[in-house]
Amino acid sequence: MAEDTRQDKRASFSAITEHSRNGMARTSAVASTKTGASKKIVIKNFKDRPKLSENYTEDTWLKLRDAVGAIQNSTSIQYNLEELYQAVENLCSYKVSPTLYKQLRQVCEDHVQALDNLSFLKRMNRCWQDHCRQTVGFNVSKTCMNLTLSPIWDTGLELFRIHIVSDSAVQKRAVDGILEQIELERNGETIDRSLLRSLLGMLSDLQVYRDSFEERFLTETDRLYAAEGQRLMLERDVPEYLHHVVRRLEEENDRILSYLDQSTQKPLIGCVEKQLLGEHMTAILQKGLRNLLDENRVTELTLLYQLFSKVKGGLPTLLQFWRDYIKAFGGEIVCTPEKDKDMVQDLLDFKDKMDNVAQCCFARNEGFINTMKEAFETFINKRSNKPAELIAKYVDSKLRAGNKEATEEELERILDKIMIIFRFIHGKDVFEAFYKKDLAKRLLVGKSASVDAEKSMLSKLKHECGAAFTSKLEGMFKDMELSKDIMIQFKQYMQNQSDPTNIELTVNILTMGYWPSYTPMEVHLPTEMVKLQEVFKLFYLGKHSGRKLQWQPTLGHAVLKAEFKEGKKELQVSLFQTLVLLMFNEGEEFSVEEIQTATGIEDGELRRTLQSLACGKARVLNKNPRGKDVEDGDRFNFNNEFKHKLFRIKINQIQMKETVEEQVSTTERVFQDRQYQIDAAVVRIMKMRKTLSHNLLVSELYNQLKFPVKPGDLKKRIESLIDRDYMERDKETPNQYHYVA
Repeated sequence: MAEDTRQDKRASFSAITEHSRNGMARTSAVASTKTGASKKIVIKNFKDRPKLSENYTEDTWLKLRDAVGAIQNSTSIQYNLEELYQAVENLCSYKVSPTLYKQLRQVCEDHVQALDNLSFLKRMNRCWQDHCRQTVGFNVSKTCMNLTLSPIWDTGLELFRIHIVSDSAVQKRAVDGILEQIELERNGETIDRSLLRSLLGMLSDLQVYRDSFEERFLTETDRLYAAEGQRLMLERDVPEYLHHVVRRLEEENDRILSYLDQSTQKPLIGCVEKQLLGEHMTAILQKGLRNLLDENRVTELTLLYQLFSKVKGGLPTLLQFWRDYIKAFGGEIVCTPEKDKDMVQDLLDFKDKMDNVAQCCFARNEGFINTMKEAFETFINKRSNKPAELIAKYVDSKLRAGNKEATEEELERILDKIMIIFRFIHGKDVFEAFYKKDLAKRLLVGKSASVDAEKSMLSKLKHECGAAFTSKLEGMFKDMELSKDIMIQFKQYMQNQSDPTNIELTVNILTMGYWPSYTPMEVHLPTEMVKLQEVFKLFYLGKHSGRKLQWQPTLGHAVLKAEFKEGKKELQVSLFQTLVLLMFNEGEEFSVEEIQTATGIEDGELRRTLQSLACGKARVLNKNPRGKDVEDGDRFNFNNEFKHKLFRIKINQIQMKETVEEQVSTTERVFQDRQYQIDAAVVRIMKMRKTLSHNLLVSELYNQLKFPVKPGDLKKRIESLIDRDYMERDKETPNQYHYVA
């Protein structure tokens, strides 16, 4: 019974052949359910297998390849999927499957290999964007959630971090791609910043930004700028390098604003500053600071200061190089004798230039301004005495009559600038000595350009050095004012005399303690002059009994009336020139020796006087033989052919120019005055202290003396005072001194 049942349930099939559209035959089996009609099924192949068309395999593969590419690129497929499936089945039935598989594998492999970092980043970003959109889509309102559970959004972030970003291969490739894009941008190429902003935002939201990206990013940045700094320091000059650093800093700040996290700003900018500036501070300053200052490159110097202020130790390093530059440049000005003629003007120009740099480029930094002052004080005193002397002469050139270079306002500004340089000088007594000598010439010869300017300078000196410094200078002005009053009285006195004279005498009464010391010189004056001197002496001593007058012919000057073939002229000359010219009223020609015998003028002074009269621009005398210098045996005669467009002619007073002997004499007087001041200071200190050690005495002297002095000079003055019994050594302690009352 069981057997029959099985037989009833057994199926019966018959073969049915169908022809498809592409010409292939397909055999199908159809079951027959007739009971009891059991037949054996026989399936036979075609006698002749259908052939594929000539280009069928190639055309089919092209369609398949396009379809695979569309799938890979997420675009629409151009062909019917059923048709493509049937085509693959047909190829497989003709044993083309190994070739087809190989081709398909190659296409997939090429696609995977062709997926560069940028494409990977785009896919990664698309995946992240889709995930965020989907997570937001099924997010549940907080009011419907159990408060003990994490929000869906946080859960979504956690899942994405665990299953995607935390994968080492995915994370490495993503970070590599981001770093590659940043490097391309740093090299000047354009990148998709929105893509980087999205991906770095993803890392930040997933809380892996610092560990996965920032550390590697800063390491790569450090490596890049370290190499770039080394290379560019060799290739570029300093101004170009500084502008490059600024551009790099601007670029990195722009990246922070565009796509990097704000937490990266401080370490990133610090890294750039360290590698491009901090590692090369000394090299930058050694290579370019001097040129920048020499050429007054204000823009680059400002840039240099701003950049160095960002780097640790930058400003102190810049300050040191700034100090060294000022000392070196200023020392060259002061210590080069060939530049003495322009020393003061060069110092003023240099000071103006450094002031401008400190004000405009170094942001008026007090440290730089004070350092500049210290540097000026250091180098200007490297050469003792000379700068003080030349500053005094420079002031004389500005205050002397005939100086048309400046208006009163400009002259006042020049004097203010000179006072700034004057403050740096230690040996101010040298300046005083030369200034007093030049002031005396200006006052006595009437060469002062402006009394107001003279008094303004005097006021500045008084404010700077105190009343004691200017007391003698002020006394000189008082003498000149008193002399004017005396001369008014003398003219009234002369009008009452019974014996009038054609000579008009003007006398300046000088207090010996106020004015420079002048060496008395005896000369042979004409009888009329001697007579006038006696008249004035009688007049003056009659009003001021007990005083003594000493005439100084070296300072005298006169106006002579002369008659030439062209006509009458007035000659403004010195007293020595006057004595020489008056001789030609008595004779036509004289030798050097005859003139010296007649006038009594010292030989060197006489030769300079004759040179001014016969060899200068206004040649009122003829010299035989001709020549620029006056030699023994030269003879002189009156030049009746002399011509000049002016009626009053001022003949250069060569004897009023400072000679080497005068300079030495002035310097020696300063040295002598210093010795007196040292002696007075020692006695003053010992009188107060009674007993003092050598070191303490020297220390006190340095505090009181206002000029530079060497320890050896102090020791000599102390020994001199011991010899003169002002003080004595302690018998048991030789280094101890006692005051002797």
